[in-house]
Amino acid sequence: IYGCNFCCLFSTIIIYVIIMNDNSLYDNNRMKDEKEESNKDDSSDDFVYEPLSVRKKRFMDNLVSSFVEEKKNKKKKEDKNYEHEEKKDANDSINDKEDKKYSNNNNDNNNNNNNNNNNNNNNICDDNNDGFKVDFRKTLLETFHKIRLEKKNDEIDETEEIRKREEKLLAQVSKALNAPLQSVKERAKGIVYKENVESIWKLPKKYKLLKKSYVEKIRRIFYIDVNGDDIPAPIKNFKDMKFPKAILKGLRKKNIKKPTQIQMQGLPSILLGRDIIGIAFTGSGKTIVFVLPLIMKCLEAEIRCKLEEGEGPIGLIICPSRELATQTHNIIKYFCEFLYKDNFPTLRSLCMIGGISAYEQGREIQKGIHMIVATPGRLNDMLNKKRMTLEQCRYLCFDEADRLIDLGFEEEVRNTLDHFSNQRQTLLFSATMPKKIQEFAKSTLVNPIIINVGRAGAANLDVIQEVEYVKEEFKLSYLLEVLQKTGPPVLIFCENKKDVDDVHEYLLLKGVNAVAIHGNLGQSERQEAINLFREGKKDILVGTDVASKGLDFPSIEHVINYDMPKDIENYVHRIGRTGRCGKTGIATTFINKNQEEAILLDLKALLIEAKQKIPPFLEMLDSKGLNLKEIGGVKGCSYCGGLGHRITQCSKLESQRNKQTLVTNKDILSNNKYNSMNAYTGDW
Repeated sequence: IYGCNFCCLFSTIIIYVIIMNDNSLYDNNRMKDEKEESNKDDSSDDFVYEPLSVRKKRFMDNLVSSFVEEKKNKKKKEDKNYEHEEKKDANDSINDKEDKKYSNNNNDNNNNNNNNNNNNNNNICDDNNDGFKVDFRKTLLETFHKIRLEKKNDEIDETEEIRKREEKLLAQVSKALNAPLQSVKERAKGIVYKENVESIWKLPKKYKLLKKSYVEKIRRIFYIDVNGDDIPAPIKNFKDMKFPKAILKGLRKKNIKKPTQIQMQGLPSILLGRDIIGIAFTGSGKTIVFVLPLIMKCLEAEIRCKLEEGEGPIGLIICPSRELATQTHNIIKYFCEFLYKDNFPTLRSLCMIGGISAYEQGREIQKGIHMIVATPGRLNDMLNKKRMTLEQCRYLCFDEADRLIDLGFEEEVRNTLDHFSNQRQTLLFSATMPKKIQEFAKSTLVNPIIINVGRAGAANLDVIQEVEYVKEEFKLSYLLEVLQKTGPPVLIFCENKKDVDDVHEYLLLKGVNAVAIHGNLGQSERQEAINLFREGKKDILVGTDVASKGLDFPSIEHVINYDMPKDIENYVHRIGRTGRCGKTGIATTFINKNQEEAILLDLKALLIEAKQKIPPFLEMLDSKGLNLKEIGGVKGCSYCGGLGHRITQCSKLESQRNKQTLVTNKDILSNNKYNSMNAYTGDW
């Protein structure tokens, strides 16, 4: 820029010199006038006349020197400003930065005014300095670059500020989760396990010899993201995993010919005895990943030393709902039957859930049990009543781990861990596992391997998501029209039990073959409804989120969200009931003005991520750019996994804090002597 200005100035001077040379008449008259004036002056004897060429040279020298000096002064000012910006404190608050910007803008305006004044005087000769002062105005290009740089720096500062606030908030959330998942004995004695559980299974030699670059290429092809130390290579077929022929036969009968991404990486890792955090989209086959290694571990223990009466279990799987526990137990029984038919030892398993006689479950345990699939409530009841022990348990799996924490089972899970007396292999699996759960789990597991197929909380790409705006009063009538999109079976989700009953009753009145499940129904009624629907005797199942947590209905083509759930995690679980095992499904969601803007922004971001069609009423919603940006390695909310907001705007976190506050206040009041009958000694 300075070079361009200098060229312009130099061209002007040359033109000026040419004009002066050509105008000889003007020069002669000027010389006569100067001679007359010198004659009149008393001090004319001291005056020395200089030729025109000498005066021109002196004029040019003064002009160039003043330009060079001005250029040096500007450079010094810029260096000082740059050093001043570098010394700014990075921890200043946003308000301070805004004040500084305001003051800087004022200074800039004053400087600009001064520059304008100087520019007006540029063409005036300074007799005292015997030359010209040269100052150049900033070009539009220079101003544009300066504004863009300031805007970029402001955005970087704001991003850094958001990252620090989120890290601080996430640390508070992790602290609120209390101590890591350890038993009282381990915490009291400070026991920390550094080595993983031993395993007799070894990785096949041909997979050990694979080059690291080739293994990474396979993971990239199958979108497998791993984190940890000494991670085994993914195995692309079940035969190389050294499963018995009976297991392979059972897989073929289920039409499972090749392992999915989570099975390719998860099965060899678990068979080696490693602790695992497994995250994969719904319908990806996570259940087989933790069921088959458990069966192999129990088979190994039974062959080594037969299980006697009252012993066991060797492995334990904890599920958040009764229906999911029942489904997982049925898969275990399925493979154990194939082993038994192939002359392997009998492996006994038990589904320990509420709604079924605890006495009968206790009798089964006394016979000696290898595997237990349980819900936290009934499991703790049996442990506290000493109807079973976990002294021999070496395998612990949390299915839908994030739901266990969110549904308030954290205390029951800790109580369960207090009954372990030895090290165990610990596994956590879910389709949605926010960063808060991952950090919490990593503090508990021993040298864990984190396996992530796609983003945690991402929707299944095999599901076509259709979002429709339907007014509350027209939802029932419009439901019949939506049901005509596909044939049965169809799942309909409602947010509360009353809506389930209303929809179920309406469908029955219209002659639709439907059943319903929700929390107010007994366990036998719920199980009967699920069995009738799974066997194809009923076309439609209407339910609350009880039916969305991990339940597998392979033939479902259509899921209808009659009510939009209150958080995006439940939405992902719901639509994950269709599009399973590589099949394509449809998910239709009704929304209206009753939904909060935060959940709609999350839904919009999820549709964008899955490259789905976005309806106009969602397109109009304005989501801030920083909400969709990855900051500090986290995209969206690190608490609930929503992509449309940050953790600082999370309504779910705010709700959880309010609950925690109520619990804390209740505990404080309960310690008051006036609320304790034992502490009060007077007359009531």
